Amino acid sequence: MSHFRFIDLFAGIGGFHIAMHNLGGKCVFASEIDPYAANTYKMNFGIDPLCDIRTLDEKAIPNHDVLCAGFPCQAFSKAGKQEGFDDTRGTLFFEIKRILKYHKPKYIILENVRNLTSHDKGRTWMVISESLKELGYVITERPLIVSPHQVGVPQLRERVFILGVYSSATKKRGLHFDLPPSHRNQTNGITILNEKSQKDYAISQYEEYVLSAWDEFIKGVGRLNLGFPIWANEFGKSYNLDSLPGWKANFILKNRKLYSQNKAYIDKWLEKHNNLTDFVPTHTKFEWQAGEYITSIWDGIIQFRPSGIRVKRPTEFPALVAMVHNPVVGWEKRRLSPREVANLQSFPSDFIINSNTQQAYRQFGNAVNVKVVEFLAQQLFDQV
Repeated sequence: MSHFRFIDLFAGIGGFHIAMHNLGGKCVFASEIDPYAANTYKMNFGIDPLCDIRTLDEKAIPNHDVLCAGFPCQAFSKAGKQEGFDDTRGTLFFEIKRILKYHKPKYIILENVRNLTSHDKGRTWMVISESLKELGYVITERPLIVSPHQVGVPQLRERVFILGVYSSATKKRGLHFDLPPSHRNQTNGITILNEKSQKDYAISQYEEYVLSAWDEFIKGVGRLNLGFPIWANEFGKSYNLDSLPGWKANFILKNRKLYSQNKAYIDKWLEKHNNLTDFVPTHTKFEWQAGEYITSIWDGIIQFRPSGIRVKRPTEFPALVAMVHNPVVGWEKRRLSPREVANLQSFPSDFIINSNTQQAYRQFGNAVNVKVVEFLAQQLFDQV
């Protein structure tokens, strides 16, 4: 399909817009409530999307062939309270329904977090799917779960896509999509890097100290023995665990066993690093998720997370999120630049990035991956 008209709801900074434009589409309407994202959108596309979809008369929206919407995900996300349709943001799906009912566009492309599929024991997906069917759309039996790493982008970021065709536009009674296998570690994180280490993105002296200490640790006790989260504050402890949840007690027992098997080395390590009293409490927790692939922290991709420090293989970056947990490129001892974060979301090299670095990270964390949308939309347009 070419020369089609699309609308871009909950538009963010335009991931859907770029994908649709690449496939021959023209944007006739966009809506975004966040003023900072709306400003970035306007700078790039010359369209001011700033408006609240809840106050907009659907009759004022131009006719269109494709409705795109990355509707707010916090109501369904594991990172939130998971209140779903009880959350005001969750009810924004019904704004999409209102527009679909009036305009009946030929195609719909919706995106949300993976947790949407299981939220409220599947009832959330049932409400959405039944609503779309009642409006006359043929959709997939189950929502599609796709990650950028499946289309060659080195980011593990599973998202739900709900795609549909208006029943009068197709003879099909069900939609089928050929998805690449979800094999991990088939990409290379180096491919999205295009800037040398700069002081603006370099990790702090404190962060380098902490990571160097943990690098010593994995080499002293053996990284292949670290198949569980390491909680250094449990080393040498012997208090009763009966009152703890089973999962927590299990982790503590594993840490105690690791300590007893490596007591001499760990005691020296703790003494050398002042019993970790200089560490932020969360940094006394550590996860090695790189297996045998690398031998040093500095060869991996690192995250400073609320749950502790996590090290992964250099094949895939962890999912970008709106909260700023910008990954560290171990071998360059720095975080990703905004331009590299844009690369992870498949935004083109001429995309104008918000000049506020924190806003830029947040906006790309909220964005839809352009290459994934293109991949799915091309197949959707063929389902006629």
